[in-house]
Amino acid sequence: MSTEKHPFEPFLPEGAHILFLGSFPPQPHRWCMPFYYPNWINDFWRILGLIHFGDKNHFCIPAEKRFDEALIRQFCADNGLAFYDTASEVKRLKDNASDAFLEVVTPTNIPALLKQIPQCQTLVTTGQKATEVIASTYDCPVPPVGGSIGLTIADRPLRFWRMPSTSRAYPLPLEKKAEAYRQLF
Repeated sequence: MSTEKHPFEPFLPEGAHILFLGSFPPQPHRWCMPFYYPNWINDFWRILGLIHFGDKNHFCIPAEKRFDEALIRQFCADNGLAFYDTASEVKRLKDNASDAFLEVVTPTNIPALLKQIPQCQTLVTTGQKATEVIASTYDCPVPPVGGSIGLTIADRPLRFWRMPSTSRAYPLPLEKKAEAYRQLF
């Protein structure tokens, strides 16, 4: 079983104050764009559209079943939202996108990311696997879903938020997920 290296560069816009960390992107055949949360059936961009624009389809190009990558990148840069994942190299134990069958080979060097975004004060995990990686790496408690705790990484005090997974496999309606994410913003 071979390992997979992360397919994306970290997205670390100048002035970023929130760093979103998922687990690892799905396989490329599941992407509708080459950017974070690329799976058309993942609700991350719908949640942000609902929160910030009152429209879950704000970032969607529905006739093409894809997200508007240019619009997303501009929105994230304008709003100080940075993205990467908690693993930079993984093994897929099954041929699917499930975190349950993802083995982290190389955890991400979070201090190195934070060094590149000095204004970042908030770390957000978007699912169970990502949360577990942060909690075990930094020996901290696991925040409740939709909640946060204080965490210090490389002498930087941060707010560590654990958000519900945006995968449709996570059994919570889109509107309820958006309520949790709204607390973060």
